[in-house]
Amino acid sequence: MTKNHPSLKARPLSPCVQICQIEPSTSLCLGCGRTLDEIAVWGSMTEAEKAPVWERLEAEGFVANSQVADSQVAEGSTC
Repeated sequence: MTKNHPSLKARPLSPCVQICQIEPSTSLCLGCGRTLDEIAVWGSMTEAEKAPVWERLEAEGFVANSQVADSQVAEGSTC
């Protein structure tokens, strides 16, 4: 849970795992599971706006990888 939004889980800065490749049949990134639109606006989204995306990614099994890559994202990735 976060301090500002007690109902929201503490999560990495981004689901990005530095494996940025869009699968044409699903239009999802093979690394993080987000759509191009989600990737494009991620930096300007509020935590509340990100919550349903995180929930979908967790349900689809993408979030475990983002926990490992969070330090890489914090060091310079913008996605």
